[in-house]
Amino acid sequence: MDMSAYPLELPEGDRPMVRFMNVTKSYGKLVVLDQLNLDISEGEMVSVIGPSGSGKTTVLRMLMTLETINGGVIYVDGKPLTHMPKNGTLVPADEKYLRRMRASIGMCFQHFNLFPHMTALQNCMEGPVQVLGLSKAEARARSEELLTMVGMIDKKDQHPSRLSGGQQQRVAIARALAMRPKVMLFDEVTSALDPEVIGEVTNVIRKLVTEHNLTMLMVTHQMGFARDISDRVCFFFGGKIEEQGPPDELFGNPQRDRTKQFLSAVKDAD
Repeated sequence: MDMSAYPLELPEGDRPMVRFMNVTKSYGKLVVLDQLNLDISEGEMVSVIGPSGSGKTTVLRMLMTLETINGGVIYVDGKPLTHMPKNGTLVPADEKYLRRMRASIGMCFQHFNLFPHMTALQNCMEGPVQVLGLSKAEARARSEELLTMVGMIDKKDQHPSRLSGGQQQRVAIARALAMRPKVMLFDEVTSALDPEVIGEVTNVIRKLVTEHNLTMLMVTHQMGFARDISDRVCFFFGGKIEEQGPPDELFGNPQRDRTKQFLSAVKDAD
């Protein structure tokens, strides 16, 4: 892969918080992402929708460096994510560089992934102490503030097994925020929840959008939530962005046939 066409760092005047530049991902002959170009501005909330297999979750997994890239470059806050500058060109990043870049990205998964042997508070404190090097007192103060924000401070001494799915997901959001990420990723965070607790989690994300200048990328199958909360919605199909725009435009007046078909099918399924 010729890396000479890609800048070592994005210039100050042209620096979205996230930039996918000609990013390709394939498994053998199966192309999951096909020359993807996507910019996400600082403080922007972008939702990604689309059918299964369209590449939307792969976008998040690449930002978490859980997937390798077959072509192109991802930049976060102007710096390449999985490549690093060396001798005037970009080369695959080493583990030390990757660790540093990962620290700016927070992720909430579908299945919470809390440490079962730790309380809610300990789950939130672990990363800041072990990775960021905060003192236990600093980590506790930060974690208690975030647990208060997500409405879970009264459960801080409970283990995950004693919490409902919605409560676990709110702790997981607080845990990710405790690392002070620049970019926050949400992967179908409500799909494993009972319908009556989905509101708990969506209200927390809504609060993040209105009160914090976080850059957020969310993969969701909840069209109403995406319409309500997003600055922009991207409809993925076949490893590409088929259509994107402000939510009222994309949901209210889609331009592409595939978008219309998808939204119609989703509406029929509700």
